[in-house]
Amino acid sequence: MIKSELIQRIARRNGSLYQRDVETIVTTILDEITAALARGDRVELRGFGAFSVKKREARTGRNPRTGEQVSVDEKSVPFFKTGKESVLLPKQCATSACIRLLGQFVARD
Repeated sequence: MIKSELIQRIARRNGSLYQRDVETIVTTILDEITAALARGDRVELRGFGAFSVKKREARTGRNPRTGEQVSVDEKSVPFFKTGKESVLLPKQCATSACIRLLGQFVARD
């Protein structure tokens, strides 16, 4: 599922919301998650999973084409660990958990 499909599905399930409002909500949530990860923070969405940043140490790698050894610098990579509910319901986890999360977000405003 891509972002636009998620937006359409949420808008369909919540007839009282305009699609542009749903798009703003989804974009805001994703931007906040991205900003938190850029700061090195952990983002936990109960029932869905947790986003974090893991550090990969510098190492010596190989160029797959030539076999030559190359130095690979230290870097940070995003990491996602699914929540218990997502593991138990793999076919429903992404859509239902996201929709519930966004529904809670909208209900607070």
